[in-house]
Amino acid sequence: MNFLAAHTYRGKRVFVTGHTGFKGAWLCEWLLALGADVTGYSLPDLPTQPSLFTSLGLQVRLRDLRGDVRDAVALQEACQKARPDFVFHMAAQPLVLASYRNPLETLQINALGTANLLEALRGLKALCAAVMVTTDKCYDSRESTAYRETDALGGSDPYSVSKACAEMITAAWRQSFFAGHPVRIASARAGNVIGGGDWAADRILPDAMRALADGNKISVRNPRSQRPWQHVLEPLHGYLSLAAALAKSDDPALQSAFNFGPEPTASRTVGELVGEIVRHWPGAWDSAENPAAPHEARTLQLNAEKARQLLGWKPRWDFPTTVEKTVGWYRRSHADPDSARELTRADIAAYGAPL
Repeated sequence: MNFLAAHTYRGKRVFVTGHTGFKGAWLCEWLLALGADVTGYSLPDLPTQPSLFTSLGLQVRLRDLRGDVRDAVALQEACQKARPDFVFHMAAQPLVLASYRNPLETLQINALGTANLLEALRGLKALCAAVMVTTDKCYDSRESTAYRETDALGGSDPYSVSKACAEMITAAWRQSFFAGHPVRIASARAGNVIGGGDWAADRILPDAMRALADGNKISVRNPRSQRPWQHVLEPLHGYLSLAAALAKSDDPALQSAFNFGPEPTASRTVGELVGEIVRHWPGAWDSAENPAAPHEARTLQLNAEKARQLLGWKPRWDFPTTVEKTVGWYRRSHADPDSARELTRADIAAYGAPL
């Protein structure tokens, strides 16, 4: 069953943490297109410069609140004032390499921040559907078959462990405090997301776009690492579908963890990704492998059969289309810096989800 309809979010109050980030900005743009009343909650400083949030002009098109998810009191006050029908928790320290530099901060934001939001949700008195966003890196790394939601959680770096903790905290709070509660909670795990407007450091796609725009070679740290590449709209469609299902049904099976990953054919090496990128924006790349670099999993893949069966969700764009759409967004935005909103809306429309 497909729970997401064009009217699902129209006129609904939606609370989004991490709304100034790459995925958060795409989600807010989509929610506004769906007619939602959006309140965002993020740190005062923008996570990147340039910023997709600013390029889309979101600061004047939604309720833009600034605060820290580590501040339990401020987060609770913001959540209470928003009186949300839907909540999407996306605030995070999202980078593996940054977690090596700031492991305690990563754990505090990703794990304690999740607990703080769950505590805030306990105070809501009306029906609310909440999706807690984590990552495919929350699984105990086997680097073999595709992970299912029932597989063991873990991680070999501070970022992965922090997200595994967020998943365990969500499950524990749901079992301990939300049985019979009007707030229904699920978690969502996605793979390596790409799309226009990501300007984060230490990510291959933004690094490649910066290099090509400057006429430089792309420096590739891990060309042999394999990842389940997907366009940002794919997991966002999953989050929206999951929240819609939670709002419409009290089925306990929906109040659980869900994977949102691409088809197995989209699992490609970083070298293959860069090769596809330069088909759409001509350039060259060099391997910059460093045996002494911090560990990152060599292979990651998700099994998304549960989302297919329970939500009617499935990937829409294959690997070549994902890269073509992503690189096209950056190239056209590079030529016309004022076109970000138009390009983003065009991709949402082309994706074909309800609007």
